[in-house]
Amino acid sequence: AARPAAVKGAEHEAQARAWLEARGLRFVAGNVRQPGGELDLVMRDGDTLAIIEVRKRSHRGYGTAAESVDARKRARIVRAATGYLAQNPRLAKLPVRFDVIAIDAEDRLEWIQAAFDAGD
Repeated sequence: AARPAAVKGAEHEAQARAWLEARGLRFVAGNVRQPGGELDLVMRDGDTLAIIEVRKRSHRGYGTAAESVDARKRARIVRAATGYLAQNPRLAKLPVRFDVIAIDAEDRLEWIQAAFDAGD
């Protein structure tokens, strides 16, 4: 039986988190729900706060995982990040970067740093 998308999503986020931690990033928060959106991963990359959207694509016909982060999705992420930072003033002092972790059908990860910015 197929597993619910939320379960698979959590597995992909855990996979991405472990992969990023192996590259020196530090976990801050995950699955942060805010009005208007959700943040998959919030991590520290040195002095930068990385807001990371994790996308899995099991079939190439749907386009790449990175391409699936469209303008509407980016706007929801930025809105959620704004709310999160308003509740965490200490983190709000840091530079913020919006990244995408794209996981392909073979479970290969691609880390797209600064995939978009708050003005996109």
